Amino acid sequence: MSAQLRQDDDEPKLQDAKDEEANRLLQPQSLSLSSAWDDDDDEVAFEAREKILIAEDVDSIDAVDDNSTAVPPFSWKKLWLFTGPGFLMSIAFLDPGNLEGDLQSGAIAGYSLLWLLMWATSMGLLVQLLSARVGVATGRHLAELCREEYPKWAGLVLWFMAELALIGADIQEVIGSAIAIQILSHGVLPLWAGVLITALDCFIFLFLENYGVRKLEAVFAVLIATMGLSFAWMFVDTKPSGKELLMGILVPRLSSKTIRQAVGVVGCVIMPHNVFLHSALVQSRNIDPHKKGRVQEALNYYSIESSIALFISFMINLFVTTVFAKGFYGTKQADSIGLVNAGQYLQEKYGGGLYPILYIWAVGLLAAGQSSTITGTYAGQFIMGGFLNLRLKKWLRALITRSFAIVPTIVVAIIFNRSEASLDILNEWLNVLQSIQIPFALIPLLTLVSKEQVMGVFKIGPVLERVAWTVAAFVMVINGYLLLDFFISEVNGLLFALLVCSGTAAYITFIAYLVSRSGALPSTFFSSLSKKFADAGN
Repeated sequence: MSAQLRQDDDEPKLQDAKDEEANRLLQPQSLSLSSAWDDDDDEVAFEAREKILIAEDVDSIDAVDDNSTAVPPFSWKKLWLFTGPGFLMSIAFLDPGNLEGDLQSGAIAGYSLLWLLMWATSMGLLVQLLSARVGVATGRHLAELCREEYPKWAGLVLWFMAELALIGADIQEVIGSAIAIQILSHGVLPLWAGVLITALDCFIFLFLENYGVRKLEAVFAVLIATMGLSFAWMFVDTKPSGKELLMGILVPRLSSKTIRQAVGVVGCVIMPHNVFLHSALVQSRNIDPHKKGRVQEALNYYSIESSIALFISFMINLFVTTVFAKGFYGTKQADSIGLVNAGQYLQEKYGGGLYPILYIWAVGLLAAGQSSTITGTYAGQFIMGGFLNLRLKKWLRALITRSFAIVPTIVVAIIFNRSEASLDILNEWLNVLQSIQIPFALIPLLTLVSKEQVMGVFKIGPVLERVAWTVAAFVMVINGYLLLDFFISEVNGLLFALLVCSGTAAYITFIAYLVSRSGALPSTFFSSLSKKFADAGN
């Protein structure tokens, strides 16, 4: 009898929850250009009707009603519902630029930098978990929060830097796909044709979005599985040394000859556009930021999911590194190997067979390039929409953000499709371009995630804050070394040197301004500098 009464009491609660959700989903959503600068109608990462509902049982509804800070018990079903954003985020750890870093690290340093790959992935995980924390706790993504946190001029500079980083990453990703298409077509299709084919992913992306977030996530799962199977096949086929592999992971080793590869391994783990992307992706689930228990529950599930996703990405990167360590470490080809000629070198080293390693490599590279270009389109939407508060129709916003990257990519492909050496030079410049942008994603992230006014009770504690700033400083110093080394070797001529020095001075000044607003390094100099910039902005 009591059970029947309890069920009767619960039915109105469930019905009220359903009615409230239905009313929210049926509210009209304006997408007009006229609202682009209307502060009362801000751009959002996902419309209410697009979000995935997290199923609740009667007991959990009662728990939340009675105590909003209570965290529901772990559920495998809920973990499955929360699975997706972390895997989309992990694709940035597997893009063609990272794969090129892996193969060069293996060919030049052998197994000796595997320990650094593991720890670099762990640092990347920390940054991405902080990004997810911002998105879940505030219900807004990083680009939106930056627009509110900083003066308009600073927000526009951050947007411009984020777009530059995205363009640089997209060029590498699209050219990686184009190289794979060239291999699979037996050289019939030139690089520029592969670029045009890859550009069509924008329309594939738009087509998939119409079927919901889960369908899009399923496609990315297939692409990640394709990469995993392809590179695992190569790993088994080439039979790397198990002893050397374990030694490489467990015993830190670094020499003067491998310092450049070590810097590249660390520099590749944090992609500026990916920091913005993850904070938006986590909002694809329907989480009420006012219910602390639900927010903490979401953070717990996203932490598990992101850890699993980045463990898989670590294994794929490990496969690529060890394959090239086994085949080319200590050989004369080691210093000349790159993304363009890697397939041919593999074919010459290991031959054909039933499934030629050249085509297995090309399939994995194509999956990496295709998946990363689509996530780049996704990130571009959030970055542009968040910083500029543009409420455009999705097809128009995707087309604009795709054009930002694809037009320079086509130009670059035509200009640099002359030799392997020219593409290697291009890749070095693109790595520099992305390295320059890293502070403009990390510093705003750490500033916001440490602010109680933004995060409420979910601001990070002092210990985690120190750890996060230490990791950020380490990554920025590593990339600073890469930039210094690059410019010392590449800068020639007085005029070019003056331009680089002037740009460097402005760059360091803006970073100092961002740090001064974070409160991480309070000082009289930073306070006065912040005041001057604020006065200039007004």
